[in-house]
Amino acid sequence: MNNVHEEELLNHASKLDAVVNANGEITRLAISVVEEDNNAATVELLKRISELGKSQSRQTLTIAKAVKDSVIKYHGYLRVKEICGQDTKNSNTEAEKSLSQLLEELNSLVGLSNVKKKVNDLIAYHHVRMLREQAGLRSQGTTLHLAFTGNPGTGKTTVARIIGHIYKQLGLLSKGQFVEVSRTDLIAGYQGQTALKVKAVIESAKGGVLFIDEAYSLTENDHSDSYGRECLTELTKALEDYRDDLVVIVAGYTEPMKQFFESNPGLKSRFNTFIEFDDYSASELFGIFMKMCKDNHYSISSTGSARLQQMFDEALRNKTNEFANGRFVRNTYEDLVMNHAGRVNRILHPSRQDLMEIKAEDIHTEFENE
Repeated sequence: MNNVHEEELLNHASKLDAVVNANGEITRLAISVVEEDNNAATVELLKRISELGKSQSRQTLTIAKAVKDSVIKYHGYLRVKEICGQDTKNSNTEAEKSLSQLLEELNSLVGLSNVKKKVNDLIAYHHVRMLREQAGLRSQGTTLHLAFTGNPGTGKTTVARIIGHIYKQLGLLSKGQFVEVSRTDLIAGYQGQTALKVKAVIESAKGGVLFIDEAYSLTENDHSDSYGRECLTELTKALEDYRDDLVVIVAGYTEPMKQFFESNPGLKSRFNTFIEFDDYSASELFGIFMKMCKDNHYSISSTGSARLQQMFDEALRNKTNEFANGRFVRNTYEDLVMNHAGRVNRILHPSRQDLMEIKAEDIHTEFENE
C-alpha cells in the first residue's frame, strides 16, 4: 500500500511543480520524503503548499490539496502532526538560543580544538568588522563561505549548523536555516535541468547555510560529466551573487577536496577559510560515548569503562581511511544499549541502577574490531 501512496505523492507533486513553475523543487522535496524519509522535506513541502494562497487558480489549489492529502496518506495523520510538531519545537529552541549559548554549544563539543579556535577567531573577526562599519570605519569585505576537510564523523555537519545560527545572531544572515545537499540534490538527469535544480536549492538556502557534503563528487567525472560542470558554473555564480546573505560550506575528505579546489581555481577564489577536522583520539571517542550516556540517562561500570577504553584504543590502532570517528562511537553506543536491554530483560525485578548501568559483559568482543 505504501508504494501506491509513494507513486501518488510523486505524481501530484510533479503536476504541482509544473503549474506553479517551481523548477523541480516540489518534486525534489517529494522524492526526499519517499526515498530518504526526510522529515524536514515533509515540513518544507507542506509549507510550500500552505504559502500558495487563494490567489492561485482552482486547478492549482486542487492539485495542491491532492499533494497535501498524499503526504497525509503516506505518513498517516498522527505522524504528520508529530513531524510538524517536532519542527516547531526545534525551530523555537534554536530561535531562543542567544549568541553566548551558541558559542557555549560550540565550545562544549568533545575535541575539535583546532576547529573551535578557527571558528571563534572567525566569529570575532566578523563581529568586530560589523562594529567598525557601524562606527563609520572602513571595513574590508570578505566572503562568508567555508571549506571543511577531514574524515567522516568528525563533526563537520554539527559545526556547520551551529555556525549558521551564530551568523544569524550576529546579523550576517537573515534566517539562519540549514540546507544539506549532496550531488543527487544538485545534478539533474537531463541536459539543461541541472542549472534549474541548483537555482532551486540556492533559493531554499538564501538567508542561511547551504552545506554540500562530499563536494568533490560534483566534478569527479569532470571530463565526461557535463552536468557536473553545469552545476559548478551555477554554484560559482551564486557564491558571488548572494554572498551577503548566503553561506555555502563545502565539505569532504581532505585529499579529494584539495584536488577539487586545485582543478577549479575560480571556485577556490570564493573561499578564504579552510578548516581541517582532525580524527578523534581514543580519549575523545570515550568522551563522546560518555556524553551520549549522560544525555540518555545511562552510566557505565568501572570495569565496563576500562574495557570500552581498550576497545577504542584497539579501534584506532587498526583504523583504515574509512574509520568513521563519531559514527563509530554512535554505532558502538547503540550496540551496547541493545546488549544492556537484552541482559536487563532477564532480571526479574531490575533496580534503577540495573536499568541505567552498562557493564563489561554488555561489551561483546565482536564489536571490538569493527
